[in-house]
Formats: sequence, C-alpha cells, structure tokens
Amino acid sequence: MEIKILGPGCPNCKRLERETLNALASLNIAADVEKVEDMMQIMSYGIMRTPGLVINGKVVLSGRLPSAPELQEILLKYAD
Repeated sequence: MEIKILGPGCPNCKRLERETLNALASLNIAADVEKVEDMMQIMSYGIMRTPGLVINGKVVLSGRLPSAPELQEILLKYAD
C-alpha cells in the first residue's frame, strides 16, 4: 500500500501523519508512507484544504482529521 500525507507542515498535517503511522502499526499493515509538503504536488491531487490522505493514488480524505476508528477503517479498506 502506498500512502501520501498531503500538507504544508501545519499541526493537523503532522497529526494526520503521526496518527496514520500509529494506525498502521496497530493494525500490522505494511505501507510506504510519504509526507508531501510541496504545494504544486498537493494541488495536483485536486484538494482545496489540507490535510489530505492519498492511498494508492486515490484521495480518500481532505480538509479534516478523521477519528482513530475512522482512520483504521479507511486503512483496512485499502489494505491488500
């Protein structure tokens, strides 16, 4: 699974990255996680508000932080 956390480095973006890594560890899911801070790259995904969560090239969340259970549900949905 390939995951990208989109955000310029704001507190919510950093929190989404941290919570995503924690959720992956607790679910024992292997993934390549990349933090994307370049605004041109972020805009190429078509999101207007950060943070953004991209899994396997698809934007699955933008503009808000999910709850821990919601984040786990999203990750399980895209796990191989």
